[in-house]
Amino acid sequence: MADQVTEPPFRPREKLLERQKYFQNIQKHTHLKGPYDKITSVAIPLALAASSLYLIGRGIYNMSHGIGKKE
Repeated sequence: MADQVTEPPFRPREKLLERQKYFQNIQKHTHLKGPYDKITSVAIPLALAASSLYLIGRGIYNMSHGIGKKE
């Protein structure tokens, strides 16, 4: 049988253990532990919700006042 070739790890083991300790000691919620997680988990969904509510409100207003109808 052929020898099993092991590839080198992506990160050194010490760095990985250091990161694990850092993330395990943070007292925040699990989905907000990284540096940019507030942007992706909070800001972007809020922006999408706000813009969709604005567009829905504008559409209802236009329909109720007969604005933008095609003849």
